[in-house]
Amino acid sequence: MKTVVVTDSTAYIPEERLKEMKIHVVPLSVNFGQETYRELYDITTKEFYDKVRTSDELPKTSQPSIGEVLNKYEELSNEYDAIISIHLSSGISGTYQAAVSAGQSVDGVKVYPYDSEISCMAQGFYVLRAAEMAQQGVAPEDIVKELDEMKENMRAYFMVDDLSHLARGGRLSGAQAMVGSLLQVKPLLHFEDKKIVPFEKIRTSKKAFKRMEQLLNESASQSEKVKACIIHAEREEIAQKWKEELEEKYPNVEFVLSYFGPVIGTHLGEGGIGLCWYKVS
Repeated sequence: MKTVVVTDSTAYIPEERLKEMKIHVVPLSVNFGQETYRELYDITTKEFYDKVRTSDELPKTSQPSIGEVLNKYEELSNEYDAIISIHLSSGISGTYQAAVSAGQSVDGVKVYPYDSEISCMAQGFYVLRAAEMAQQGVAPEDIVKELDEMKENMRAYFMVDDLSHLARGGRLSGAQAMVGSLLQVKPLLHFEDKKIVPFEKIRTSKKAFKRMEQLLNESASQSEKVKACIIHAEREEIAQKWKEELEEKYPNVEFVLSYFGPVIGTHLGEGGIGLCWYKVS
């Protein structure tokens, strides 16, 4: 079977890698009032954060319609027999459900919708592995099985400068955000049961970095090879410096840098830093 991989824009995979691996992207959008911008196509990450700083109100986000996803599937059905469609967590977006619905409507191609239960480059790791296997001619069922095994080993933690963005967007409960603001904590957040929840309450950014490294160390010390990514929201210098420090300490970990783009940045705000990784089997 000839298999292709589809994802959404929140995987934030570099454009050259998308082309190289023949990965197709369905974009989510950010809305400033009546203006809509599709991620990857209509607005850069820098333009987005610049616009947020000068805007009177926070933007909103919107998922692709079932029709948009269906159009992509129909386009690919002319060339492929199967589509692995990997999307951000169904606990924070309806994009995965749109993929399920579109997959049931398309003729001539079998669609395998996959809920990454996460987002950003953690989602991207699933996408890149699936695309690699698809290019090797691996059966789609076996690709999905591999993704499930990766999920057992996937870890991601992040901190944000201001919890109010997550609270306003409904991605974190208002009570949790209020407690964080009152205590001036830098809580570590993670995905649990497909939703963003606090992992631990930590007082300072410095301690949050240290705790994320401790969690990485638990995996890195028990595995020959780990793939990891540092993700940032307009904090490239800090992220790069941290990457260099971690690379020295963990020679068995392959690190890359990525970013919180417009859609996820709408909910996290500027200044967030995250670390995700998985043990390579």
